[in-house]
Amino acid sequence: MRYELLVGLRYTRAKRRNHFISFISLISMAGIALGVAALIVVLSVMNGFQHELRTRILSVVSHVQLGAPSGRLEDWKSLADAARQHPRVREAAPFVNAQGMLTHGQGVRGAIVRGVLPELEDRVADIGRHMRSGRLEALVAGEFRIVLGGELARALGAYPGDKVALIAPQGSVTPAGVIPRLKQFTVAGTFDIGMYEYDSGLALVHLKDAQKLYQMGSGVSGVRLKLDDLFAARAVARDLSAALAPEVYASDWTRSHANFFRAVEIEKRVMFIILTLIVAVAAFNIVSTLVMLVTDKQADIAILRTLGAAPASILQIFVVQGAMIGVIGTLLGVAGGVLLGWNVDTVVPAIENTLGFKFLSKDVYYISDLPSDVQLRDVATIGLVSLAMSFVATLYPSWRAARVNPAEALRYE
Repeated sequence: MRYELLVGLRYTRAKRRNHFISFISLISMAGIALGVAALIVVLSVMNGFQHELRTRILSVVSHVQLGAPSGRLEDWKSLADAARQHPRVREAAPFVNAQGMLTHGQGVRGAIVRGVLPELEDRVADIGRHMRSGRLEALVAGEFRIVLGGELARALGAYPGDKVALIAPQGSVTPAGVIPRLKQFTVAGTFDIGMYEYDSGLALVHLKDAQKLYQMGSGVSGVRLKLDDLFAARAVARDLSAALAPEVYASDWTRSHANFFRAVEIEKRVMFIILTLIVAVAAFNIVSTLVMLVTDKQADIAILRTLGAAPASILQIFVVQGAMIGVIGTLLGVAGGVLLGWNVDTVVPAIENTLGFKFLSKDVYYISDLPSDVQLRDVATIGLVSLAMSFVATLYPSWRAARVNPAEALRYE
């Protein structure tokens, strides 16, 4: 073992005459551990929210959507077959998208009406898993049944078995003027995705019923695609746009809901910067610790210099000691942060039960539990940043130690 490392480690574990230096060292170590743990937990929770948000959006929105500028595709089957030729496309389903007004009793609400084929819709979206009542398979062609979002059903006061009137904005021209088309539908069920945008404004009907109501014949609004990797959606959409007919365009979920994910990503970066300041403050406490230690150890430094130690060796001794504080603090913080990140779903309810209130009330937030997703990349980045700050903090005090004049240090010894 090199003597610089041996002396640095000995100084780290030796009992010092000045206990205040030991106290400051422990505070620095605890501060680094607390900052690192807080960073890991906060970023893990934000990763969990991002994953939860993406899962809920993709329960309704497809990975890739094919459509036409005119809003109408005639031969959707051949288009779906062509899209399936792409190696990443797994499933395809047609849909009709239109606006309508739903009425029940005194309740009136506007909604997006989506015509689907239930047997294919379950392959490209997860609405079937979020049904609160009824089943998506209850949508049968010609029976004019409808599935409503939970918030939309509550606003209308409509329950399974009730009749609601769907008014299409496209009217029929008669001698008396333009009369909107109206059709009664039977509520076959409700779903609750957990996204207010969809729960309060989306209604599902059978594809054939939507085609008949909106006079689309055999045409559809587009084709929804499911991929084997949702993060490849942008590349697949670009490939399909180049391979399919010019009148067909492809859009992906990252483009249609970019604002949601951009906001979460910006918040994550800002939180990383803010919480890194905690680590920085703790790391730069190492500066004061080592400056006091250098003052306390001037006689030892002078003896080492008279025995032939080079200034670079003195510098390395104190770098080792300061780095040990950073390494131990970082390791403790990483261990604590990862353990807490993995057990957020257990720790938070325990704190809520102890304090007697909920952090995320179900009456206010759709995501009432704190999700957590500990990612190795975030943990590694936080650990490396902490170690780098700790190392930088050791340079100035170590440089001062290397410049100690042996004659001056031993004058009064």
